[in-house]
Amino acid sequence: MNNSHKKATQSKRNIAGVTLVELMVALAIGSFLIIGAVQVYNQSRHAFVINESIAAVQETAQFAVDTIESDLRMASNWGRNSRPDTVEGRSLPDDPNPLDLPAPADCGVDWALDLTRPVQGDNNAYGLACAASAAAQAQSDTLTVRRATVNAAPLQAGRLQIQSTRVQGRIFADGAVPGEFDPAESQTHNLVVSSYYVAQTSDLIPGVPTLRRKVLDTAGGGATVTDQEIAPGVENIQVQFGVDIDRDNTVDQYVNPGDPIIDPADAAYIATARIITARLWLIARSISVEPGIQDARNYAPGDVVLGVQNDSFRRLQVSKTVLFRNART
Repeated sequence: MNNSHKKATQSKRNIAGVTLVELMVALAIGSFLIIGAVQVYNQSRHAFVINESIAAVQETAQFAVDTIESDLRMASNWGRNSRPDTVEGRSLPDDPNPLDLPAPADCGVDWALDLTRPVQGDNNAYGLACAASAAAQAQSDTLTVRRATVNAAPLQAGRLQIQSTRVQGRIFADGAVPGEFDPAESQTHNLVVSSYYVAQTSDLIPGVPTLRRKVLDTAGGGATVTDQEIAPGVENIQVQFGVDIDRDNTVDQYVNPGDPIIDPADAAYIATARIITARLWLIARSISVEPGIQDARNYAPGDVVLGVQNDSFRRLQVSKTVLFRNART
């Protein structure tokens, strides 16, 4: 009987399960593990969101700079030469359209034909004759680049084109090589004119500032100006031109767009001055606000002081100096 009683007691103990204390300890350990896992997830998620935001702003800035740079590097390229004074049909001081070409009236005839100024701009203002899309951003520069396409182009009536040799060139728009040029000794290139500026709002993302440009569009059989959106999120651009005054192929000083020494219409113009580089500053901004951040940086790109924004947008200021491949000689 005693053996049977002992076996029954042991059997009851084997199926008794865990005690309340053991259960509470297990729940506490499990809770700590779950809380830790949630915290790690939240931290990882927060870091991912921040990295994505930083990457997006960097991508916007890089794309905008690359777009402007590709234009700037080829400023004053007129096909087979880089001397605007050899190109017949360019705007002259007393005649903005000497060959009566179908130049666009939107931004002014000399906007497209003023080849003597392959790069031009407005300092902390929008000075183009054609209206900006929506409204131009205050305290942002405007940059205009004039050049020919890098590759030779087929003849096309209605499009402003340049026929050039090593020593001369001519603008035409009738689709026929000008009579004074031998097609075997010259090339045809399309005229390219672009004016970059910052608009206060984007067509794609309303309320977000954006980089835009006015471009010469003559493909439709008549010279017009098209306004293109380039990069939503660009808040400000600044530019200064590196000027070589003594013709030693080095920059003697940087000046703002419209500086008298590079303006042929100004009495202080220096005839020997030539622009050989451009220094760009650009501020890119996140598309939306980011909770938890406060932009307390004092922004001062170029010659403008934008101050501290004190908002929750993420910003990135970048700069780059661009050397012209076809600096006017």
